[in-house]
Amino acid sequence: MHKLKGVAIGAGYFSQFQYEAWTRIPEVEITALCNSNQGRAKGIMDAYGVKNHYTDYREMILQEKPDFVDIITPPETHFEMCKFAADNGVHIICQKPLAPTLEESQKIVDYVSKKNVRFVVHENFRFQPWHREIKKLIDNDEIGVLFNLNFRSRMGDGWGEDAYLSRQPYFRDYKKLLIYETGVHFIDTFRYHAGEVKNVFAILKRLNPVIKGEDAGLMLLNFESDTTALWDANRYNENNFANPRYTFGEYLVEGSKGTIRLYTDGKITIQPLGKPETEHSYTHNDIGFAGDCCYIFQRDFIDSLIADKPFETNGPNYLKTLKVQEAVYKSAETKLPVTII
Repeated sequence: MHKLKGVAIGAGYFSQFQYEAWTRIPEVEITALCNSNQGRAKGIMDAYGVKNHYTDYREMILQEKPDFVDIITPPETHFEMCKFAADNGVHIICQKPLAPTLEESQKIVDYVSKKNVRFVVHENFRFQPWHREIKKLIDNDEIGVLFNLNFRSRMGDGWGEDAYLSRQPYFRDYKKLLIYETGVHFIDTFRYHAGEVKNVFAILKRLNPVIKGEDAGLMLLNFESDTTALWDANRYNENNFANPRYTFGEYLVEGSKGTIRLYTDGKITIQPLGKPETEHSYTHNDIGFAGDCCYIFQRDFIDSLIADKPFETNGPNYLKTLKVQEAVYKSAETKLPVTII
C-alpha cells in the first residue's frame, strides 16, 4: 500500500498526542520532524518511530517532499510556515490557535486558498467521541428542537503561584487565555451541535493574579436557530473527577422532546419528557487526549484527503468560530451584547 508521507513541525507538550495518533493510521508515515531542541526531538523520534530530524522546517519540506505537514507550533509562527508549505504544494494541518489575531488568521486562510493545497485547523474538541455521538442524537431528533446547550468546565490547572508550569508555562503570559486557548473549542463544538451564532454576551475575569489573561468566565451564545448556549468555565477551581481533562466538564443539552446529559466520565444519558433518564450506549476510550480525539480528527483528515471531501474545520469554516471568539472579547470589554457580522 502506498503511504502518504507526512512531516511535522514542533515537539512541545501537546505534540505527543498527535505523533502517537499517527502511528495508528496505516495509510500514513511521518518521515521527519523539525524542532530546535535536539533532546526533545529525540524523545519524540524514539517513542514514535520518526526517522529524520531537522532544525529548519524549510529544509525539511524541500528534502522530504511530503504530501502534508502537521504544524504543531505557537500561533505567531503559523503564517510563514503555512505560506512556505502552500508555496511548495504541501497540504497543511495547522494547530490552533490559528494566529494571534482574527486578521492574521484571515491572512493565512486567504493565502492558502489561492494555492492548490488542502488546509485544515487541528480543532479536535468536536471530534471527542461524546460530541460526535451527541451530534448523531441531535440529528436523529432524539430530543426534538434544540432549546439550550449548557456546559460547565472546571479544569483546576491554573491555581497557585506555579499555575500551568508543569504542562504549558507560556499560558501564564497570554494576555488572552481562557477564551483564546480553551473557550474557542467550545464555540466550535456549540456551532457543530447548533449551527451559526447570531450574537454573544460574555463576562470574563482573572482569578489568579500571577497570570496575565482571563481564567474564568461566562459565555452566552445565541444562535440563528434561537438555540442558546452557555459556557460556565474557569481554569482555577477543580473538578471532582479523576481526569478533569477527559470531557472537560458536564454538558446539558435540552430540547422540545427531552434532555441529553454528558457526565465527566464520558457517560451519556437521554431523558425523554415524562420518562426516566437512561444511559445511552456508545464507544469511548480514555486513551490519548480527551477520548482519543486527536486520533479521531487525524483519521478524519486522512479519510477526507483521500476521498477529496471537505474538512469540517477548514479555513473558511474555522474563521466563523474565530469571529465568534473575537465578539466574545468585545462583549466582555464593552459589557454589551455583540452581533456577529
